[in-house]
Amino acid sequence: MTRLNTPPRAVVLLSGGLDSATCLAIARDMGFETYALSVAYGQRHAAELAASKRVAQVLGAREHRTASVELGQFGGSALTDPGIAVPLDQDNAGIPVTYVPARNTVMLSIALAWAEVLGANDIFVGVNAVDYSGYPDCRPAFIEAFERMARLATKVGVEGAQLRIHAPLIELSKADIIRRGVALGVDYGLTVTCYQADDDGRACGRCEACRLRAAGFAAAGVADPTPYQAPST
Repeated sequence: MTRLNTPPRAVVLLSGGLDSATCLAIARDMGFETYALSVAYGQRHAAELAASKRVAQVLGAREHRTASVELGQFGGSALTDPGIAVPLDQDNAGIPVTYVPARNTVMLSIALAWAEVLGANDIFVGVNAVDYSGYPDCRPAFIEAFERMARLATKVGVEGAQLRIHAPLIELSKADIIRRGVALGVDYGLTVTCYQADDDGRACGRCEACRLRAAGFAAAGVADPTPYQAPST
């Protein structure tokens, strides 16, 4: 239920990367009081979580929380299992090893739980089905299915609340996302996108996430503020 004389609340999933930062700025621009949610799921690129704190503060989130769920105990992804190498300097064919099994389903479920407690009927997630790595949980069909499930699986949904899962970036190119964020005042120098950033948040420049990000800045005609690691010799 919307509180009188106050903006509606929204939970925004915030990884600390480029897309989620843009998503947070969009939610704010739409007039929502934003509650940023990051998830520590056992990712080895933990610099992104540090970036999420900076982004949440600068973009004016009303509150920022980090939930913990140890998906890394199951392995199965180069982002959670140090025994699986992150692919470098290559385009992925099919679903890549950087896919984390059920990650977006788990994170949206946690966001849904917090939203229900907050009285928020809106959840924002920065998934993208254009410049992405082939992850099945970034597709419009998944978002639509989760929204239907949310309305069936929650007290507020059963009582008639129209829970909405917003994916405002889902049909945008990386360049379009960057242009949108720049227009909304996003400082992309605060964000970390790299699959294997170092402890200072410096990007490798070689993983697919880095290459998509760099290509996006180039296509958008925006200077790339990403700090990169020194090339290995």
